[in-house]
Amino acid sequence: MTLRIGFLASYNGSGMRAVVQAIEAGHLDATPAVIISNNPGSQALVFARDRQLPHVCINAHRAGGEDAADADIARTLMEAQVDLVVLSGYMKRIGPKTLAAFANRILNIHPSLLPNFGGQGMYGMRVHEAVIAAGVQESGATVHVVDDEYDHGRILAQARVPVLPGDSAQSLRQRVAEQEGPLYVQVLQRIARGELHLV
Repeated sequence: MTLRIGFLASYNGSGMRAVVQAIEAGHLDATPAVIISNNPGSQALVFARDRQLPHVCINAHRAGGEDAADADIARTLMEAQVDLVVLSGYMKRIGPKTLAAFANRILNIHPSLLPNFGGQGMYGMRVHEAVIAAGVQESGATVHVVDDEYDHGRILAQARVPVLPGDSAQSLRQRVAEQEGPLYVQVLQRIARGELHLV
């Protein structure tokens, strides 16, 4: 079965780019069904436009509130007949309508080895700063199913990255980021092949 994937991204969408490039290279049996961003100036939308992929900006300001934006996102994904929703640096909490419509079918990647260094407020550079401050020897990336709590759902796969002596949050972020795209692609390949079941 060819997976129809919907993407949610706020900025660059690096994970989304890795997945789309794997599809284009024939390494993943999937179709980019729609790309949604809450940020009208995001590079994710530029990427989608350049590749002539379906794309739209949906946010509370344009929709008339958070509830309306949630309903618009859920409807857009359903109209695109999406099988899976992939979050790629999406900085908004997923609303209840979208969660209900795609229960156990929304995936996120987090730049640490969950359950460590996750939860509300733990995103971007904050995660890597916390890892460095804690003095742990290992970090990495985690692909997990999204539920109604931040960074909480079922863990599907992890990539491990050593924390090196002298690492800064920036240098650690760079090495973790290098693992994120390939890890996302591997998980989606397993789902497409029927080796990994979400429900």
